[in-house]
Amino acid sequence: MPPLKLDDPDLPLDVLMTTWPETVRVFMDHDMLCVGCMVSPFHSVSEACTEYHLDEEVFRAALADAVEVARENRG
Repeated sequence: MPPLKLDDPDLPLDVLMTTWPETVRVFMDHDMLCVGCMVSPFHSVSEACTEYHLDEEVFRAALADAVEVARENRG
């Protein structure tokens, strides 16, 4: 299995948040109910952004920033 990529358009939200737990804060900061949602195994970032009327490019950048900051803080 190839390594997971944060920018994979088909990556389910539950996998994203489990793999990169630092992204949970980004969802919460945007008042999204995706964290713990029963539908998160079936939704992608694109679908969530559409549902919440968010600019996907901006949201994905926030996710990437959260992951990068966590990496820097770890080592």
